[in-house]
Amino acid sequence: MPELPEVETVRRGLAPVMEGGSIVRVEQRRGDLRFAFPPDFAARLAGRQIISLGRRAKYLVADLDDGMVLVSHLGMSGSFRIEADEGGSLKPGVFHHARSKDDKHDHVVFHIDGPAGRARIIYNDPRRFGYMDLMARSTLAEHPWFRSLGVEPTGNSLDAHELARRLAGKTAPLKAALLDQRIIAGLGNIYVCEAMWRAGLSPVKPAGRLVTRTGRPRRELDVLTQAIRAVIEEAIAAGGSSLRDHIRTDGTLGYFQHGFSVYDREGKACPRPGCGDTVRRIVQSGRSTFHCPRCQKS
Repeated sequence: MPELPEVETVRRGLAPVMEGGSIVRVEQRRGDLRFAFPPDFAARLAGRQIISLGRRAKYLVADLDDGMVLVSHLGMSGSFRIEADEGGSLKPGVFHHARSKDDKHDHVVFHIDGPAGRARIIYNDPRRFGYMDLMARSTLAEHPWFRSLGVEPTGNSLDAHELARRLAGKTAPLKAALLDQRIIAGLGNIYVCEAMWRAGLSPVKPAGRLVTRTGRPRRELDVLTQAIRAVIEEAIAAGGSSLRDHIRTDGTLGYFQHGFSVYDREGKACPRPGCGDTVRRIVQSGRSTFHCPRCQKS
């Protein structure tokens, strides 16, 4: 599944074409993806202006001029590509796993008249685990998809004291707690592994042990919070830089793979200077956890 930095680079790639543009029409080529489309989906979008394109966790949220929002989730294999009327295409977003280019999986086409001219924004999804919906902006925060989401890892709200409040009393392993979307929204498996390695924390350590009996964050939690913010910010910046470079040159976009320290590096040397151990893989709640047992003892 795409991680938050990947979704953010998709947003950044789509924004110049979508923001301020009008939806001329929508081709809806099937009745459902993971879930059914809302009634009259295409008709309700036609003629609407896109005020802004934002992100909440791993959701893309497009605010429309009638107070509605178009919400989309990429699921396991969803992607967007942009085709200009004068020809040529690009695929916004940089993914750890490649996205499909097969047009038989093009399920929704948005015809946009925007600041960059007329373009088609095409949603492709071979496995159809993605989904889209329309809802009122005023009800967004209480919608079942959003109401339980935790703090954003990119915003100023995430600090050691906020994380201490959310982890206090938790006996679950630290890895599981960090993947809990009710605690931190949008933080996925790759960057949890990377952040725990940077902070030198064991993935099996009970999460509540990073909080004192009085509810204050221990030093390790402050280090972990900084590691989470740094790894997400660096991944977004790397994706954004790659995205801009490709657009400037030939309009195409390759797949960018971040230089991971531990994720997917089982059996390879730990990159921490002086460590000398190797990266191990364990399974927690059905998910692979990559870590260095020497560096991540605490």
